[in-house]
Amino acid sequence: MHIWGWLKMSNILEIKDLVVSYGGIEAVKGISLEIPEGQIVTLIGSNGAGKSTTLKSIAGIVKAKNASIIFDGKEISGKSPDQIVSNGITLVPEGRRVFANLTVLENLKMGAYLRKDSIKSDLEYVYSLFPRLKEREWQLAGTLSGGEQQMLAVARALMSKPRIIMMDEPSLGLAPLVVRDIFDIIKTINQQGITVLLIEQNANMALKVAHKAYVMETGKITLEGTGAELLANESVKEAYLGKSK
Repeated sequence: MHIWGWLKMSNILEIKDLVVSYGGIEAVKGISLEIPEGQIVTLIGSNGAGKSTTLKSIAGIVKAKNASIIFDGKEISGKSPDQIVSNGITLVPEGRRVFANLTVLENLKMGAYLRKDSIKSDLEYVYSLFPRLKEREWQLAGTLSGGEQQMLAVARALMSKPRIIMMDEPSLGLAPLVVRDIFDIIKTINQQGITVLLIEQNANMALKVAHKAYVMETGKITLEGTGAELLANESVKEAYLGKSK
């Protein structure tokens, strides 16, 4: 089922017929996604639907059995993760994955490891987004709170100067106030011209910020539309939002 309604825009990323198997099990079953440049696109669905696998395939971390992944008009499927980062796509993984024994500043420098230019202005930029990281610049990342570690994971990804930032469950395990902060940051990043591809268990928050959204169930896309359309959709409300919302 398709729900149409967004304005036609140029796609910065197109995934066609993505198939990913683990052993004999197909985790992703031939899905296609279009990510318009400058938008926030969210992928919602239950645990095990294949959402994280989809992002890892785009990032080159998981090898697809079949796929055409076109970024900015060029085929990138089969490229290594570092080639994909240098092309302008970066992933903020689920669980944050900061380097616990390195300082905040060292973590941020790791995000820029492929760059040959000066990172000074980008450090200033991420510190303006996340003032708490500036305050904790010399603190070990492992001693930060969960919310601060998530901010560091996003800031580290931004240090590669991406055109698309993919986020896997950025609000997982965080207090409601911190979740609001994270979503405010997602909107700010997007307003500054970075395309966002978001996986999020908090479907209500994700659909409220998304320009475009997909529902994924057992490895297939079952619904797509604008964030507002999916928020209003009765089957989405029942399955992912709770009837009271």
